[in-house]
Parts: sequence; structure tokens; C-alpha cells
Amino acid sequence: MADKEIMATGRRKTAIAVVKLVKGKGRVFVNGKTFSEYFGNRAALEMMVYRPLALTDNQENFDVRVKTVGGGVTSQAGAIKHAISRALLKYNEEYKTVLKSEGLLTRDARVKERKKYGRKRARKRFQFSKR
Repeated sequence: MADKEIMATGRRKTAIAVVKLVKGKGRVFVNGKTFSEYFGNRAALEMMVYRPLALTDNQENFDVRVKTVGGGVTSQAGAIKHAISRALLKYNEEYKTVLKSEGLLTRDARVKERKKYGRKRARKRFQFSKR
């Protein structure tokens, strides 16, 4: 897999990210924009997205091209992290122990709970009045 692009999909809440890893200098492009243009100046999100690359020492080896839809910016960043981890696993199976021990290959299954009837939200009740 020397000159090929490696593709993988990641998900978090309602966000879906499709990632292409291409040989490059470590730049990240999200929906045609640079990382800082798309996410703004959020260091926490940047650390989250670069975590799989940093753990496998591939920060300067790949350019990451991302197409992401749905959710908010934080869940999109989580979906990108998941997709990058899966793509790195396709690139080299030896990364599995490192990525799995950090919990990067596990899809975060937490989603918003549905609203129930007779309630204000999923669990919140309407105000109770005794008199």
C-alpha cells in the first residue's frame, strides 16, 4: 500500500466521517477547508483528531482528507478520530495493539435518548403541584 490512498469511515452520535489517508506532510483537510478553517481555534479538537497519528508516529507521513456530515463539530471531530484510527489499521495491522489499548477503535455508541410521552424530555417530568 505504498502510493495508494486508504479509506475508512468513522461515526460518533449522528456524525459520519469518511477519511482518505494519502502520503503527504501531515495536513488535515475537512470538507475542502484546512483543519483550523473548519474547526476554528480549538486545541482540544485538534489534539483529539491527531491522537491516532501521534500514537503511531505518522503525523508527518500522511495527509488526511475528510468528508464529514451530520452532528456538531465535537462529534464530527470524534468521527474523524475513529475513521483515522480505522484507516491506520488498514495501513498496518501492527498498530492494532496501540490503538485498541487507547480505545480509538471502539465506536462511541452514546446517542441522544428519545423523548417519551408524558414527559418534558427523555427523562425530565413536568412540574408537580400538590395543591
